[in-house]
Amino acid sequence: MKKLITYAVENKAVSYFLCVLLLVGGIVSYFSLGQLEDPVFSIKSAVVLTKYPGASPEEVELEVTDRIEKALQEMPQLKQLYSVSRPGESYIKVDIKSQYWSDRLPQVWDELRKKVRDVTAKLPPGAQEPMVMDDFGFVYGFLLALTGEGYSYRELEDYSELIKKELSLIKGVSRVGLWGVQDRVIYVDITEQQLSQLNLTSETVISTLKNQNMVVDAGSLDVETERFRISPTGEFASPEEIGELIIRPHSVDVIDNLMNASEKSPQKTRALTKTLDEASSQIIRVKDIGDVYRGYKDPPAAMMRYNGQPAVGIQIAGLEDENIVEVGNRLYDRLEDIIEKLPIGIEVNKIAWQSDLVEEAVNGFIISLIQAIIIVLVVLIIPSGFKMGLIVGIDLVLTILGTFIVMAILEIPLQRMSLGALIIALGMMVDNSIVVADGIAVRFREGMDRKKAAILATTGPAYPLLSATIIAVMAFYPIYASREDAGEYCRTLFLVVAAALIISWLVAVLITPLQCMDMLPEEASDMKKSASEYDRPFFKYFRKILRVLIKFRFITLVGLIGLLLSALFAFGFVSQMFFPDSSRPQLMIDFWAPEGTRIQNVSDSLKPVEKKLLSDETVESVSTFIGAGPPRFYLPVDPEKNYQNYAQMIVNFDTFESIGPFIDRYDEWVAESVPFAMVRTRKYGVGPANTWKFELRISGPRDASIQKLREIGNEMVAIGKSSPIGQDWRTDMMNRTLKIVPDYDQKRGRWSSVTRGDVAEATRRGYDGVTAGQYREMDHLYPIIYRNVKSEREELASNLDTLQVRPEQSVNSVPLLQVVNGINPEWEDPMIIRFNRRRAVTIQGGPIDGVTFPEMRNSLLGEIDAVDLPQGCTKFCDG
Repeated sequence: MKKLITYAVENKAVSYFLCVLLLVGGIVSYFSLGQLEDPVFSIKSAVVLTKYPGASPEEVELEVTDRIEKALQEMPQLKQLYSVSRPGESYIKVDIKSQYWSDRLPQVWDELRKKVRDVTAKLPPGAQEPMVMDDFGFVYGFLLALTGEGYSYRELEDYSELIKKELSLIKGVSRVGLWGVQDRVIYVDITEQQLSQLNLTSETVISTLKNQNMVVDAGSLDVETERFRISPTGEFASPEEIGELIIRPHSVDVIDNLMNASEKSPQKTRALTKTLDEASSQIIRVKDIGDVYRGYKDPPAAMMRYNGQPAVGIQIAGLEDENIVEVGNRLYDRLEDIIEKLPIGIEVNKIAWQSDLVEEAVNGFIISLIQAIIIVLVVLIIPSGFKMGLIVGIDLVLTILGTFIVMAILEIPLQRMSLGALIIALGMMVDNSIVVADGIAVRFREGMDRKKAAILATTGPAYPLLSATIIAVMAFYPIYASREDAGEYCRTLFLVVAAALIISWLVAVLITPLQCMDMLPEEASDMKKSASEYDRPFFKYFRKILRVLIKFRFITLVGLIGLLLSALFAFGFVSQMFFPDSSRPQLMIDFWAPEGTRIQNVSDSLKPVEKKLLSDETVESVSTFIGAGPPRFYLPVDPEKNYQNYAQMIVNFDTFESIGPFIDRYDEWVAESVPFAMVRTRKYGVGPANTWKFELRISGPRDASIQKLREIGNEMVAIGKSSPIGQDWRTDMMNRTLKIVPDYDQKRGRWSSVTRGDVAEATRRGYDGVTAGQYREMDHLYPIIYRNVKSEREELASNLDTLQVRPEQSVNSVPLLQVVNGINPEWEDPMIIRFNRRRAVTIQGGPIDGVTFPEMRNSLLGEIDAVDLPQGCTKFCDG
């Protein structure tokens, strides 16, 4: 070490050239670093979604969910499975073990898809092909809302598509999508009475609509040396043409009509043939028996509003290796050009703009850096003089610039953890330089030769300082070594701190001696002292204290041990929180209406809440997402899956400090304004987070009674509600709902030739409608929905028993009540929850503001453990 230090002192040109390299390389590296909001870490979850139309929750669970889960359980990477079986839908969330980070996940997802493909052939008829969504953690850091007062959803979608195409061409943009787009359909509303009068079957109408607009291959034709493709016309060019479509009664319809007529009044063969000819020549247009018009799917899957106006969300994601601030600037510039060309009334509003937050964080770091340098200068200037403070300040800057070089080499962008690491290390970066510079200054004042003083004062503490630096670095190593999600999220914290502290040591032993030789003044001969530098009064008193402590070393050690034990005891009273709340000036408000509530009712009930919140002067905007959670625009927050009874508001504030007072003012008011719903206010967190901080999963055997699990869940919820430091308690089972059950009678059905399928077709057509083909318009495909007219749909609930049911290929209809034993409402469980292939109920909740999760959890564990669970049931504390 002494040789290296001597070389650095004696070869000033080399040492100062190193300084120039650090200066230039650090500045260049800083501007080449990527800038992100959060470090890149993987969401180790995927979703397998399977549609099974018409199936009950029990059928979905046993015929779809269980089979897929059984195949997925064979994966060694699997951590746990969470599934929801709802009517007509299986939702399976797959969690992978924590040690599989982003570099290994693609291979895991490939194996997951293979398992799902293998089991697809074993699914029951009617079940659709499972969809594997492994981009569950994809982040759309930029979220916009397109609004236009007086504009239809169709127009909003068209303008959104235009903006989407333009923004997707920008450098650094990886994906652009739309949220809240209302599905367009073509409705054909036909009355049952008209069909009966014309003696037509529904199959005739549906088959005519389907066949007319199909893409047909008419082949080709050779003419001498050329070949021509044959392309017949006849496709629908507009919805009006659907109304002009001619429906000719099918031969089966005609024969069926004639047979019915002959049974009532037998005719001679000639008369029968004449009637057959007349019936076969009958021509009917669609518009003669119904209304054809454009519309939106009813009920909608999801809806969106911005500041109370209908909106379409535009979600934009940047590339991970791009400087997100530069991407945001490009998006902003392009949006300005696009907005100028939009018609008056169309507005593009920001909901989340990641680059603003990143730029604010980077600017905050620069300010912190400047403040740290000023503080160091001031603190050192007062006792040691201006030049000593300047030396340490320069070392601090060189250390940070050197750290930027290492970050560029390791491809570590400027983000929450790397910036936090630099701020944490700022106070430790100067320690090595202070020790070395102070030792050199002392020897200068004692009259020692300057070069010799610089070498000796640096060589002596070099190894102790290196040891202390390594110890400081290793204090952060457990974070890096962790294979959990927090380890992946925080790993750059260790790398940046380690680089900064080791570079600070190198700067202190190689560059600081030269700075002291060149910048510290020569001591005048009459000022040089032969006495020790430490013969001052302060050091004399300090020496006396040390002698006493050493003399009574036993008492000293006992006292130190007592202080250590006291510290360990006091540590138990320190609040534990690995990640604090985020400083985003945004707030989430969740609304959970009772299961079975129509999405339109949820939407209408939130309009007064939006109006009230917007009247607050600290609120900049309110975005409402109904039917599902918003796109993932912030990595730590999982968006809620589709629920018709769910909505979430994103409230944007002028500053983060406004959130706390806002919650105090409106938390109770919002809950009282929507008394039928559970209202939950949430702040954004930092780092890997769970939607519910407290989750207790009670799982039973595969065939466990859902009612028993519900009772256990309600008992646990009651325990949670009794806690004064807990809130937002519920179970994920939700409430039971009513269903309408036509009790099909096989005997009556056989005599009437009416099957269960005929009954289902009639009830579906009576309200929701059935798909009868597709209408093409440019690059869009819109389903043609055939259903009863509005008046019949509105009266269906009260007239369900008289709903006309037609057997397949028959013009005769019978009322529904004729083929059923009764039409009764019945209670059912709307969903079946499973955890690791066992039926389960999850108790969910969280602590009140100011209370940490461990405090709340520890306050409840005693009562929870005291609850006797039925045999075969187990507890698993999650969250």
